[in-house]
Amino acid sequence: MPSNTSVRPPGRPRTGVNAVVFAATLSTVRELGYARATVERIAAAAGVAKSTVYRRWPSKGELIVDCLLDAFGPPPLEGADRAELMSSAIRWTAAKISEPGVGDAFAGVFSDAVSDPALREILSTRLQDPYRLALQDALGEPEHRVLFFIDVVVGVLLHRLGMTGEPMVDADVTALVEMVLPRFTDAPGPAAERGNPRSEN
Repeated sequence: MPSNTSVRPPGRPRTGVNAVVFAATLSTVRELGYARATVERIAAAAGVAKSTVYRRWPSKGELIVDCLLDAFGPPPLEGADRAELMSSAIRWTAAKISEPGVGDAFAGVFSDAVSDPALREILSTRLQDPYRLALQDALGEPEHRVLFFIDVVVGVLLHRLGMTGEPMVDADVTALVEMVLPRFTDAPGPAAERGNPRSEN
């Protein structure tokens, strides 16, 4: 969802209660599954009161989003050219999703957001926008092309996780890079400039 809302950079410092709760969130999701990882169980695993969690995160969805921001951290947008930069972004995303608990939490909160407009807005402004803006700045691309790039990469990685229960293996990540790069490493073409590639492809 496009947004002009001011966003915080990803990877906020992991200090005090936040660090403990984030670690407990991922371990609880990994051990019990996303649906059974309730705020009550996460608080118990963290050794804090449920009210302590709710004071910081009014809902499980908001907790998961901030936990994912912390887990992902800033994107390593480096490379000698656009192809290297985008390849590193894809491989970094795949590696993060493969970390224990991260992919499960990511897929779970996305599933919840399908029927929760408020959570979709939180996902867009607090989780997606920091990375969208970083990619736009690094690539000099318009918003709709960067959003489509995110759609393709994250969508494929989460689909594989959901269908197999396992993160994408390195060989398939390489195949994904080879499939995606030709579409995005060239300058935006006339078709992309006419409209949103989300609706063209």
